[in-house]
Amino acid sequence: MMGLPSLHTLDRAQAARIWLAAEATDMRCGFDRLAERVRAVIGQDPQSGHLFVFRSRRGDRLKVLLWEQDGFVVWYKRLEVGVFKLPRVDPGVRSLELRASELAMVLDGIDVSKLKRVPRYARINDQNKKRCWSEKLTAIASIVSAHGGHKAERPSSRPRSAASDGSFADSGTRATAAARE
Repeated sequence: MMGLPSLHTLDRAQAARIWLAAEATDMRCGFDRLAERVRAVIGQDPQSGHLFVFRSRRGDRLKVLLWEQDGFVVWYKRLEVGVFKLPRVDPGVRSLELRASELAMVLDGIDVSKLKRVPRYARINDQNKKRCWSEKLTAIASIVSAHGGHKAERPSSRPRSAASDGSFADSGTRATAAARE
């Protein structure tokens, strides 16, 4: 192995939870408006240290909001061609939780709406429950750095790509009861 973490390792090392807003978000939103959407749409505290993922109406852009120790960080990615294939969301669900491996697959261009997670046996003991904060931050940082770090939007004169069909498929993600209205 070349020192790359497995998907299972990424999921286990995940300290921060990853939340996806099901509805499209205006990509002109800055730090404060995204933080307000976290409260209103996802129902979480934006300063919790969790990652909050927002998609554009066309599906070709993603923003990730994260609170670090002293302020917000926004990571922004725009695809030149195509759209992000996100998990399906049931009607009425406003947000759902993603695994780190699912976010990595979305960012790598894998259509997670067509993936089917099969049940696996997992033994939980006290050693498995203890997680090191530095490992979690390293896993998240490796995802972000593997995808180019911080991206700034540049004006585009390209024609609009085909709109995302907005369909999401069950890929092992969990919608929360608090996120349903």
